[in-house]
Amino acid sequence: MRFSRILPAIGAGLTSITAAGAALAEDGITGLEAVGKPHLEGVGFQPASSELARDQQWLDGMLMYICFGVTILVMALLLIVILRFNRRANPTPARFTHNTPLEIIWTLIPILTLVVLAAFALPILFKQVETPTADVTIKVTGNQWYWSYDYPDLGISFDALRVDGSTKVASLGDSQPMGTPEIHDEIADMKLKALGYTPDEFLLAADNAVVVPVNKNVVVQVTASDVIHGWFVPALAVQHSAVPGRIGELWFNVEKEGIYFGQCTTLCGKDHAYMPIVVKAVSQKVYDDWVARTKQAANGTSAPVQVAQSN
Repeated sequence: MRFSRILPAIGAGLTSITAAGAALAEDGITGLEAVGKPHLEGVGFQPASSELARDQQWLDGMLMYICFGVTILVMALLLIVILRFNRRANPTPARFTHNTPLEIIWTLIPILTLVVLAAFALPILFKQVETPTADVTIKVTGNQWYWSYDYPDLGISFDALRVDGSTKVASLGDSQPMGTPEIHDEIADMKLKALGYTPDEFLLAADNAVVVPVNKNVVVQVTASDVIHGWFVPALAVQHSAVPGRIGELWFNVEKEGIYFGQCTTLCGKDHAYMPIVVKAVSQKVYDDWVARTKQAANGTSAPVQVAQSN
């Protein structure tokens, strides 16, 4: 747990000295739609909000049609065999053992199917692993049990923890009630509301969000400080294991402003379920303002920003 969460005043003072621009629990960005968010009894993918996600969801759909066709073909062949070659319909079975044309056909069809799959799947895979030139670079470090984020080109760094009743929210003042960690109660809902979340986003909400501009290439360097974690944002179709001592890399380009939720996907200990990820995609102007305000405030809460809404 972060020192500033235990002793806010001392933590804030140390942060202003040691790190240029550490964001507190309010990033000041409101008015965003929750785009990438799981829903109760939801089925299927979250809305594709990046080129990678759109390609992968299209590929998944195409593969499902092929799998459906193969299944129908195999079932049809089985039914033909059952109905035409049972003991009653075919009391005297043929005794040949080879049929060269048939064997060529059932060898060529799987080969051609795999060639078709590779022709579509490999370009999508290569696009995912070939990192473009970064417009924004973020280093993500997995810890037990929270995430640390660094914008190395901007001198901004912060931690992101789950939001519950024990979260210290600067805007609520020093007299705010403190609840029990990991428990969803009225105090937790008050903290969620203060940070711009809704009650159903409990366990999805983080006290600090990753802020990125839309339509820009964001390169994320992923590592860990203790055990293996997994950084995953479904709506952006990005996931990478965070391995201690190694730097992994992924990239994405968000096409729509909004909030995108994610989770740690690798079992990492007792609080594995409490490592939420929040990505806020905003316009370039709002992003530049967030960067400037965060760097200037260093250890304070910057003035809120209301994202424009379309009528």
